[in-house]
Amino acid sequence: MNPNQCSFCGSKRSEVAILVSGQNGYICEQCIEQAHSIVTESIKETGFSAAEHLDELKKPKEIKSFLDQYVIGQDQAKKQLSIAVYNHYKRLLHAKNKKREIEIEKSNIIMIGETGTGKTLLAKTIARELNVPFCIVDATVLTEAGYVGEDVESILSRLLMVADYNVEKAEKGIVFIDEIDKIARKSDNPSITRDVSGEGVQQGLLKLLEGSIVNVPPQGGRKHPDQKYIPVNTQNILFIAGGAFDGIKEIIERRLNKQAIGFSLEKLNQKQEEEYILSQLNAIDLRKFGLIPELLGRFPIVTYLDSLNKETMIRIMKEPKNSIVNQFIELFKMDGIKLEFTNEAIEKIVEETMEKGLGARGLRGTTEKVLEDYMFSIGEQKKITLTEKNILV
Repeated sequence: MNPNQCSFCGSKRSEVAILVSGQNGYICEQCIEQAHSIVTESIKETGFSAAEHLDELKKPKEIKSFLDQYVIGQDQAKKQLSIAVYNHYKRLLHAKNKKREIEIEKSNIIMIGETGTGKTLLAKTIARELNVPFCIVDATVLTEAGYVGEDVESILSRLLMVADYNVEKAEKGIVFIDEIDKIARKSDNPSITRDVSGEGVQQGLLKLLEGSIVNVPPQGGRKHPDQKYIPVNTQNILFIAGGAFDGIKEIIERRLNKQAIGFSLEKLNQKQEEEYILSQLNAIDLRKFGLIPELLGRFPIVTYLDSLNKETMIRIMKEPKNSIVNQFIELFKMDGIKLEFTNEAIEKIVEETMEKGLGARGLRGTTEKVLEDYMFSIGEQKKITLTEKNILV
């Protein structure tokens, strides 16, 4: 060990600015910088890793069983989503084959379901399983170019940020466009006035969904002439859209000629009827709702999520890996308090949430309200058992 030279590159003390001593050697500032850049690059490379071979890809059944751990019910949507995602990444592997004669097109997905049925959770969970860049964007902030709001290209800015501006990784990511129903055009006829947050945005989305090279503003927002852009090829980005589509059932009913008049028995015993009606959903109904045909053509897979009944909501409270019950038990455990929920207490929380009509998303708010006083006076009791009697919402 020579104290007058770098143990890594051999530079003499007179040739470098700093020589840092270690237990068994010395290192100069140039070697430190080089080592730092290698570590940084390695972290970037291992951040997201899409499968490189078909053997590495999880089969649709495996993807669905992973989704089952986090999302209760919605078997039809999970099945369709698992198949679509598997085929999408198979398509990416196929694209690497230089001798390919057939080019496989991608299949973007549109999910329809009431608020709190699990649209966003499904998309988030599937991205976690695939270990690819994933972002959620809200369609309600998008407007046509030149108006207050955000350009459609800002959707990809979020994906770039998540991928740490690694364009190659971002180009294999998943984008979830939430509230897609809010950009439906205001009437079934093409607009003669400017529909800047409806039809105009749908037309702006076309080139993104189809697959083209788009100039993306790095920080999002509005594009302006002096800005530097990052070109992103959207050909291999999977787009999943979700929306509540409030009123879509009535549109399907009219098409099926099942509109009930007055208080008929059919209207009163609605649960099975609703499930049947939603299962008949197709692109014609979405077009009637206000999505333009060109946009619908770029979402070949249309799936729906069932309304949540009481039994499903109770399972959502208890069964997933990160269930609300488990989250609060863990939260109290950190203070050394044992929290227990009786089945009656869970049932009561579910009933209160269903009355508000907020879906599964509302379960957390109701549970927070129930535990409010216990959390405020935390530490006073070592064991808390929630029963139906001590729940006051």
